[in-house]
Amino acid sequence: MVLVLMGCGSAIFAGNAADTVGAGVGTLGVAFAFGLSVIAMAYTIGKISGCHINPAITFGVYLSGRMNGKDAAMYMLFQIIGAVIGSALLYAMISSGTHAGPTSTGANSFSDGCMMQAFIAELVFTFIFVLVVLGTTDSEKGAGDYAGLAIGLTLVLVHIVCIPITGTSVNPARSIGPALFEGGKALSQLWLFIVAPMIGAALSSIVWNTLAKKRTDI
Repeated sequence: MVLVLMGCGSAIFAGNAADTVGAGVGTLGVAFAFGLSVIAMAYTIGKISGCHINPAITFGVYLSGRMNGKDAAMYMLFQIIGAVIGSALLYAMISSGTHAGPTSTGANSFSDGCMMQAFIAELVFTFIFVLVVLGTTDSEKGAGDYAGLAIGLTLVLVHIVCIPITGTSVNPARSIGPALFEGGKALSQLWLFIVAPMIGAALSSIVWNTLAKKRTDI
């Protein structure tokens, strides 16, 4: 909920009259809004739940053998519910007042004829993001208390490059919530922002399991 409210909210309300995502604060402003949201929540609920707040991360953690299927399914369910709540709050604010930014609810989309570009971007950037999550939170090889900072700043980095392509998802829940309120193009393209991140997460779990595998031949 916080990720959608703060991240998508920055794109909506911090823009200007031009129909450009984050036109007021710029790409960096929107990128930092998403990244700082993750950092804030990582240090708030990280020791309670691990602060996945992203079905792709949960999927990667599950495939890495760190949680069971039942827990993973429940995590994903409540991540989506949180995203819908965040989107509902944004929709309520958009509907009840005026602002200088675009009327979009922060939904992800790609330009006509750019489906392959969008798919590759979402897959690759989710792969990088989830790989950082798996690496920094590893019980033996991780970054300890600095994991939340590394994860949040990686999300900033991902947004800087990916915002012009898709508005940046790398998180199915973050895409599902706004798309339900946006409808139209955002809803018809939603499949890509679910499938590509989940494939990227699966690949990252394979890579990390290979990198972290204990050597017994030394």
